[in-house]
Amino acid sequence: MSDILPVDQLEVLVLVDNVTDSLSANSPVAISEWSGLLTAGRLPLLSGRCTCCAHHGLSLLITVRVGNVAHTVLFDTGPEASTFLRNAEILGVDFAAIDSVVLSHGHWDHGGGLVVAIEKISKARNGQKVECFTHPGMFAERALQRPNGELLKFESVPDPDVLAQAGANVVNTRAPQFIAEGAFYLSGEIPRGTSYETGFPGHVRRSDDGQSWEPDPLIMDERFISVYVKDKGQIVFSACSHAGIVNVLTHARSVFPSVPLYGVMGGLHLSGATEKVIPETVADLQQFGLKLLAPGHCTGWRAMSALARVFGDELVPSAVGKRYTV
Repeated sequence: MSDILPVDQLEVLVLVDNVTDSLSANSPVAISEWSGLLTAGRLPLLSGRCTCCAHHGLSLLITVRVGNVAHTVLFDTGPEASTFLRNAEILGVDFAAIDSVVLSHGHWDHGGGLVVAIEKISKARNGQKVECFTHPGMFAERALQRPNGELLKFESVPDPDVLAQAGANVVNTRAPQFIAEGAFYLSGEIPRGTSYETGFPGHVRRSDDGQSWEPDPLIMDERFISVYVKDKGQIVFSACSHAGIVNVLTHARSVFPSVPLYGVMGGLHLSGATEKVIPETVADLQQFGLKLLAPGHCTGWRAMSALARVFGDELVPSAVGKRYTV
């Protein structure tokens, strides 16, 4: 790949996340939902009607500035349309300013609001097609096999034809991509190198015959986004880290070896059956010299506690409505 374009500033607005937290103290790089709404004059009354909803899922609005030019990418859309739309309205999202949409992987809690998001962006841009980046492996039916053998099926993400009808120009490929004139790097499939990051236990997908099910713990359709902030380094957005966050950061560093890693944001998937790898993960994260960790979504409270003990003020957990500026 060519060198990634350095940007002057990065801003991230959390549209959907598992938690809401406007009471905890924040790092200088972040402001909470309520503080941001008050500053913008968008909180006339402290009430449930005027504040965002948390929901199991993730959606990040990522904006970079290069000189006087801004580029915005919507990274995932949360679990369903109503939460996405409600929070976007409360937070004052300008849909016309969104250049592209990226679906990180084919799970309902990241793609449930995808169709309505594309419709809103296309309408705000006077019917213009919206670039939507997907991976061919995202569209298979998936499920979680429970210990008793029963399958808990997942809602499938919208297929490329449905996305196209909503107004998307679907870029459906396994290959890595540069987005917005090189300001965003969207990875290809993430190599798996560590011995302990073995994916999502019990995760299965429909076989090609459309009848049987097959193991799918690695979820190879997952990708990450990286942004290079000038004079700081790469900030990596990993929506669920089914590949393992150490594998994710190792790959990001290998793609752009001359650009140091600065931060990571998103779900680290260290909850549930993957809690057992928290010690190895936290230990190996220290090798990257990160200045900012903003975990959320599927990270889990046990992992968050372990990260807090090691990283201290570098840890700035994600929450719905929170805005980060780097």
